[in-house]
Amino acid sequence: MPEHESPVGAMDDVDAVTRAVLTASRLLVAVSARSLAAVEERVTLPQFRMLVVLSTRGATKLVSLAELLQVAPSTAMRMVDRLIAAGLADRQTNPVNRRETLLRLTEEGRRTVEDVTARRRGEIAAIVARLRPTERLALVEALTAFNEAGGEPPAPAADDLESHPLGWGADTVTHGA
Repeated sequence: MPEHESPVGAMDDVDAVTRAVLTASRLLVAVSARSLAAVEERVTLPQFRMLVVLSTRGATKLVSLAELLQVAPSTAMRMVDRLIAAGLADRQTNPVNRRETLLRLTEEGRRTVEDVTARRRGEIAAIVARLRPTERLALVEALTAFNEAGGEPPAPAADDLESHPLGWGADTVTHGA
């Protein structure tokens, strides 16, 4: 049987599909890890997730940031302190309510998110480019159905990457980094 053909009955085999998705998830995690390799001395994966939230949300209160990341405020505060020490984020007084402090990315933090994202996108594009056009179409259809079944909204088109560079809208950043 050729390498790209599925065994008979595999379309209805939940276990075969689950194994294929798990294998793909390992590949995507490896791509994600490699994309962070250039900054790994300064940023951990959870810290990068925080940078992504700040990148997509803009200036954010600590409590909101903790909720979005599904961590305790004290954990979020420690992460913020490390990002500030690394020069990737800073605090500012909320101009609307001077009793509140907002957290935001610095220019260096923004560049870090953009660089990691560009490396990730490039590596994924190289993998996708090795597929035949019919396989690409099938992959888009399968992943669209998978994402819909999991409740994940679609990523923006390539021409909308400026507003959501990681492919996540402001309401979806907690699903991964």
